[in-house]
Amino acid sequence: QVQLVESGGGLVQPGGTLRLSCEASGLPFNIYAMSWYRQAPGLERELVATISNTGGSTTYADSVKGRFTISRDNAKNTVYLQMNSLKPEDTAVYYCKGSSPIKQTYWGQGTQVTVSS
Repeated sequence: QVQLVESGGGLVQPGGTLRLSCEASGLPFNIYAMSWYRQAPGLERELVATISNTGGSTTYADSVKGRFTISRDNAKNTVYLQMNSLKPEDTAVYYCKGSSPIKQTYWGQGTQVTVSS
């Protein structure tokens, strides 16, 4: 059974930092590209960042470039999202997604991030 389990969300003040983790099980993690998405209330889910299966390539949404960093540890089957200089508009439920070379995809259940003073 494939599972993606996110953790690390919470309440943080503007300008603060959080580190999200997503641990995968039941799949060959090292062949999956991994992504973080987010969805704010009333808005569509949007892509935040993607990392290739080896970690050698990363892409980011313009809204988070220079503030967020995606990384992975294939030995731990885990992908991370380091979020710095957080803004209220970063408030959302954050989801991780795994995508195989044949486009098989799996989603985590999400973790809430709230940026507020």
